[in-house]
Amino acid sequence: LNLLISMAVGSPLVMDPNSICRKTKRLAGKQAELCQTEPEIVQEVAKGARLGVRECQYQFRFRRWNCTSHSKYFGKILQQDIRETAFVYAITAAGVSHAVTQACSMGDLLQCGCEATRSRAPPLPPAITGSESSAWEWGGCGDDVDFGYEKSRQFMDAKRKRGKSDIRTLIDLHNNEAGRLAVKNHMRTECKCHGLSGSCALRTCWKKMPPFREVGDRLLERFNGAFKVMGGNDGKTLIPVGRNMKPPDRQDLIYSADSPDFCIANRKTGSLGTRGRVCNSTAMDMSGCDLLCCGRGHREETLLLEENCLCRFHWCCVVQCRKCTVRKELSLCI
Repeated sequence: LNLLISMAVGSPLVMDPNSICRKTKRLAGKQAELCQTEPEIVQEVAKGARLGVRECQYQFRFRRWNCTSHSKYFGKILQQDIRETAFVYAITAAGVSHAVTQACSMGDLLQCGCEATRSRAPPLPPAITGSESSAWEWGGCGDDVDFGYEKSRQFMDAKRKRGKSDIRTLIDLHNNEAGRLAVKNHMRTECKCHGLSGSCALRTCWKKMPPFREVGDRLLERFNGAFKVMGGNDGKTLIPVGRNMKPPDRQDLIYSADSPDFCIANRKTGSLGTRGRVCNSTAMDMSGCDLLCCGRGHREETLLLEENCLCRFHWCCVVQCRKCTVRKELSLCI
């Protein structure tokens, strides 16, 4: 992907780390500093941004807006305070945090490594039958999520200017944080048994990040329950729109403007429309032709595709396949 994500007007995040750092004059101070002093961190930032966009495309694959990577339209989406923008900010910040943390655990960065466990309290033993007498200690290579969290915060939040009732700044910073917390607040404990004949006389435990698909699933839930907000008179607070609504917590996604319907192509809103999209003629959810095609109807099309088939493994070590022609029936939005 050679995709430009305009995280804010005048502050682009480019997927290629060299491109990011060539534009240091346009970057905020902390971003430019990271480019100059820790370019290898910026490379992981770029990987994390790609990870976030790929996850966005997976989570929205059946929706009218499918997180298209077309840069001109994508940039238009990010200039609005809609729910889709909130998700992109959150999943990208989460991706950066996840990628940097992963690089630490893999030993790819000199600045960090496995999580330091000496000062931590003993782990709580998992509820495993017959393990009450086992001894426990922290060990292994735990993920240093705090380091990844901090680098994501430094790079993703650096561009924002506060003051003048800047609701956009408050919303973007909030959604960035929600994305990072979707990683940090859901660490899991993994353990390995030691002892004769698998007796588990001793267990070594460490903290691991959740799989990124799980992060995406969790943020999609937050997207579906996102809070619409407006700025308070003091320019420093966000107030939920609607009666008797609790204020959003740090892990909720927030937005201030209603989304377009994304049915028809519109350069101004960043909508590519849904004409020509593959839909499911029998589904009743968002992937169904009725909803995805916005009531315009759909047409059936038959495609002939070549696929590998009748594959056999030959010793040693070759897999030989034949080519088979497969007929596929597709429903396409009109």
